Amino acid sequence: MKHVGILGHSWEGASLCWREVCQHSTRLGHPAHPDITMDCISFVHCMPAWDRSDYEAVRAVLTTSVARLEQAGCDFFVCPDNTAHLALETAGEPLAIPGLHLIDIVADAAQRAGHRRVGILGTRFTMQGPLYPRELAARGIESIIPTEDDQALVHAAIFDELVHGVFRDETRASFVDLIGRLANSGCDAVALVCTEIPLLLSPDESPLPVLDSTRLSGRAALEVALGTRELPSWRGGQFRR
Repeated sequence: MKHVGILGHSWEGASLCWREVCQHSTRLGHPAHPDITMDCISFVHCMPAWDRSDYEAVRAVLTTSVARLEQAGCDFFVCPDNTAHLALETAGEPLAIPGLHLIDIVADAAQRAGHRRVGILGTRFTMQGPLYPRELAARGIESIIPTEDDQALVHAAIFDELVHGVFRDETRASFVDLIGRLANSGCDAVALVCTEIPLLLSPDESPLPVLDSTRLSGRAALEVALGTRELPSWRGGQFRR
């Protein structure tokens, strides 16, 4: 099996990705998950750069993590953080090892499920960014982002609560209400594209079918490790299929 590298950016979501890769042991009934190494530099080093939209500075931090994964012997990496891909796509030297592209993984899952209009819930950077509109449109799928007020609600919940491991019933109810309004506007699925949202909201609680980017990233990494998915070739910069 290939050695999986997890490029963590916020610890709660990265831990969920780790657990998803390890589910292989549960399915087999014995401890047979791939070798896994995670590198997660404290989020505090990146938040000032995110706030000033300095993606190059964020990429420098992430590049350090990828280099450490390479030194640990990882064959490839997966980054379960959607927002981080805005920085990873910034031009720069090729990353030390190849990585899966999370937005590509989620868009493929939407296409396989036959979705046509997908609501996007993530950080403000992700919701307003170009990556999901680009990848979904390439597959004939429309991407819908919430109103500005709802974007502010989701963004604040992520950074004030979820990345700190705080999951409140009131916040869950507000997300259910928001997804219901996305359904009423014609969406046929919702993409939970902040690493921690799937820890707040289960598929059974969502008014729409869920695209869980964190678990999808872990499953894709496991497939690569097992040899049932091709080893990725992307090393940062704009993703091209």
